[in-house]
Amino acid sequence: MIHVAALVARKDLRIELRSRVLAWQVLPFGVMALLLCGLALGPNPAGRSHAGPGLFYIVVTLMALLMINRSQAIESSRGTKDSVATLGLDPAGVFLGKAAALTVEMWLASAVLLTGTVLFLHVDQARTLVAIPSIAASVAALSLAGTLYGALTSSQNSSLTLLPVLALPAFAPLLIAGERAYSAVVYGGELKVWWSLLVISLIAYSSVGVLLYGVMEES
Repeated sequence: MIHVAALVARKDLRIELRSRVLAWQVLPFGVMALLLCGLALGPNPAGRSHAGPGLFYIVVTLMALLMINRSQAIESSRGTKDSVATLGLDPAGVFLGKAAALTVEMWLASAVLLTGTVLFLHVDQARTLVAIPSIAASVAALSLAGTLYGALTSSQNSSLTLLPVLALPAFAPLLIAGERAYSAVVYGGELKVWWSLLVISLIAYSSVGVLLYGVMEES
């Protein structure tokens, strides 16, 4: 399973590196969305507002939806499906590999967005650096959940519009936990409970994906 996961992750990351969709399309979209959020807050309220972490996670979610569809489009191509069927790859390994690749891509995108959050939304830089572990955990959980829901909708003709409808309710607890953990570091508050929720989410989505990814992909 681990060997298959490593192969799938390398394959997805190489495709993304060659296509540069993340660098030239998804990241510019995220930066522009974050800049618009800063403009909507205005110059004076932005410095006093506690909305920065929430707006960061909203933009991360929008980018995640684009990247999940992109990831599943790679896997749903006829050549890839035929290769997976011919090689008899373990679905659990495929799930872990795709989730790992998506997590790496989301971490890179989140790093850029965090820089934008500090610059455009005036969130404290030093405290944002302290919040990076919780942000990394929430993004990883988001990638695991997104990989599952991407597989569930990949066979549908309306997958581009169906994915947000199905995935956003599942994303909500992760986004709330991530935002509250980020805000707790920056503005003060309870952190342990949100960390616990993130860890539980990571374990739960990993377990469900390993057990059911093959079934969901074929549904």
